[in-house]
Amino acid sequence: MSENITANAMGLLKSEAKSLNFYYGEYQALKNINLAVAEKRITALIGPSGCGKSTFLRCFNRMHDLYPGNRYDGEIMLYPDDVNILHAKIDPIEVRMRIGMVFQKPNPFPKTVYENVAYGLRVRGISNRRKLDEKVEKALRGAALWNEVKDRLTSLAFNLSGGQQQRLCIARALATDPEMMLFDEPTSALDPIATASIEELIAQLKEQVTILIVTHNMQQAARVSDYTAFMHMGEVVEFSDTNTIFTNPAQKRTEDYITGRYG
Repeated sequence: MSENITANAMGLLKSEAKSLNFYYGEYQALKNINLAVAEKRITALIGPSGCGKSTFLRCFNRMHDLYPGNRYDGEIMLYPDDVNILHAKIDPIEVRMRIGMVFQKPNPFPKTVYENVAYGLRVRGISNRRKLDEKVEKALRGAALWNEVKDRLTSLAFNLSGGQQQRLCIARALATDPEMMLFDEPTSALDPIATASIEELIAQLKEQVTILIVTHNMQQAARVSDYTAFMHMGEVVEFSDTNTIFTNPAQKRTEDYITGRYG
């Protein structure tokens, strides 16, 4: 892998993959990945379909544990605790509370707007109505959705527009006060106006959380991220600050992909 930037130059780190390999059964999907994630910054993962971006992203909140036969090898450290979140003794549920995830398509639960946001709080054992009300409002404000839904909290989440549903999913993830947020192509199912509002929201969110985002849209990566990693065939080919990756990549494979000459 080519690194145009050292971890020291990135300042405070929130997380770091170290010699990470991942297997779907016998198939090795990720190969010896080393990647630092800067705190309260946006790191984008780009690369062709099937290169391992989403697989890598899902390692950060142990999503692969949900399916038999999947196997991690290596470490993902979470700072400042110095905890390896892939360790067998670490509870995946707790990891998912600390590291929230927003998927490609909005996936609200078949519940009310309020109960969607309150879900993770109830899982954490919060049952006091006033506390729930405060947390739900805070999360909806954090997702720039409060003014649109404050009079519709008891209506079904499916009644919201696609862009609103995606912001509701962001609010649901924000409600448990995560330290990191994972976004897996969060705007691919949205129209340009909804996409712009989600991008604006993501840019604001980095003031409070560390963000890792997978995107096929290179213009989006260039617009929203501070750092970018180019992945190919399960490996990180190049990692640097976003401006360098898009204007002066060190690797020919990176340049070919960015300029559309890839493949």
